[in-house]
Amino acid sequence: MSKSSRWTSHWALLGYAVLAGFGLVLGASAYSSHQSRQREVRQSVASVEVQHLAARIDLAPQLPLKSIGGMRGRGYTTVIDLRPDGEDAEEPASTDMAARAKASGIKFHYVPVPHGDIPEAAVDQLRQALAQTEGEQVLLYCRSGRRAARTWALVESGRPGGLSVPQILEAVKAAGQDATDLRERLEANLARRASSVSAS
Repeated sequence: MSKSSRWTSHWALLGYAVLAGFGLVLGASAYSSHQSRQREVRQSVASVEVQHLAARIDLAPQLPLKSIGGMRGRGYTTVIDLRPDGEDAEEPASTDMAARAKASGIKFHYVPVPHGDIPEAAVDQLRQALAQTEGEQVLLYCRSGRRAARTWALVESGRPGGLSVPQILEAVKAAGQDATDLRERLEANLARRASSVSAS
């Protein structure tokens, strides 16, 4: 082998070694970054305080965007967002939450409920969303969990075979919320439920 060939071979080997080392550094950096993101997600998921509301249904305050994918690891197959978009500019939009949920294999429903009186249209929307979750574990959320619990209470009071008004109020209370001011609406729903059952 000529001297020039030996030099060429030497520099080629050195170049390969540099490239290999660079690749190892990049790989280690990417792995470390991935591990860091995974830790952040786990911490975000663990920080979500969940309250039991009813069979298959739990309640939470606003979910961080990073946490929604991890909810599947906590057993949830459906997440329902009852917080209207734009209520807080720092909170994720429902479309972003829906995309992250879909990527994680979680069903997502957006049922915005404003502050104040709960519109009957929102109650109907939540009823329809819950009707699609038979046998699934569901997590409802809004800013604090209050509107989610109260809207669920109105749905439950009209559900055939649902809980009684005292049972509904107790379930909401056990979840750390209050719906006693909705008693008249709950009782009216229950009365309609009973009359529709007797009529059939």
